[in-house]
Amino acid sequence: MPCLGAPRADGESMTLLRDNPITLTVDLEQEGVQHGFMKLPHSHDASAWGSLMIPITVAKNSTGPTVLLTGGNHGDEYEGPLALFDLANQISGLDINGRVIIVPAMNLPAFRAAKRTSPLDGGNLNRLFPGKPDGTVTEKIADYFQRTLLPMADYVLDFHSGGQTLDFVPFCAAHVLENKSQQDQCVAAMRAFNAPYSIMLLEVDAVGMFDTAAEEMGKVFISTELGGGGAPQPQHVAVAKRGIVNLLKHVHVLEGEPDKTPTINLDMPDGRCYVSSESDGLFEPCVELGMRVKKGQTVARVFDPTRTGTRPVVYESPLDGIFIARHFPGLVKMGDIICVVAVEV
Repeated sequence: MPCLGAPRADGESMTLLRDNPITLTVDLEQEGVQHGFMKLPHSHDASAWGSLMIPITVAKNSTGPTVLLTGGNHGDEYEGPLALFDLANQISGLDINGRVIIVPAMNLPAFRAAKRTSPLDGGNLNRLFPGKPDGTVTEKIADYFQRTLLPMADYVLDFHSGGQTLDFVPFCAAHVLENKSQQDQCVAAMRAFNAPYSIMLLEVDAVGMFDTAAEEMGKVFISTELGGGGAPQPQHVAVAKRGIVNLLKHVHVLEGEPDKTPTINLDMPDGRCYVSSESDGLFEPCVELGMRVKKGQTVARVFDPTRTGTRPVVYESPLDGIFIARHFPGLVKMGDIICVVAVEV
């Protein structure tokens, strides 16, 4: 049956919200391990009655919490998907207490095309929540997570990395929330994940994000940034695999205690942490990722590539901290974030 949507902003009566067209080939309530698909009808020139088949694994045993594990929110980020496809192969051998839902490639069209956004509709899944059941392909995917998968989850881990345009130190992140009890649970999950860096992440723009959708539902949500450049590195995939197991132990879906290794705790107090280029040009990073920097220290230069004999624009660290992210390609456009600095706490 269709469910009632929210009242319209203009004060008119409640409107009927359509059912999402996605169907599952697995039963989310069935005990055991199932591998299948989120099946989204998609009619196009090559297949009038075709469907997008988004891989999903669900493992359920007993009455423990539900953990939703996702990757491929952006299609050019591979570290999380590699860890999740591997987990889907291994989970039948694990003694779990609860339910684990694994979706390694949320935005499958983008993932198959090795693009941040979907080639079908240009949709950036992580900016389209809560989505629409009768919208574009990407909006339908967002709506299915919003109204079906997120409500049943107690904990959510969404994997990200820098893709083709950014490179990060490997970190797990939580956000500052109005609900401090919820924030404390997110921070505890972040620390249990135990990445080399743990950060209270300040988003550039949180509107329409999967993160925001989950947090507004009261879920315990954490995410990552694990390297980048559009090519996975073994050490970053290892962080992802180890972090999954740590989180599942933390929430008692798996027995045992999370492994603990030293982590560097970071904060992003305000927008000064982000340094944007004020011109097009040739980007020169001047410090290595993970380096400690001082306020006023040169962290990057941007050259005018159209002529010789012109001085580069110099960009300085806005505060004392650690250099945690940089633009990856050698050419930048005006407005691109080229450097990110976070404060050690």
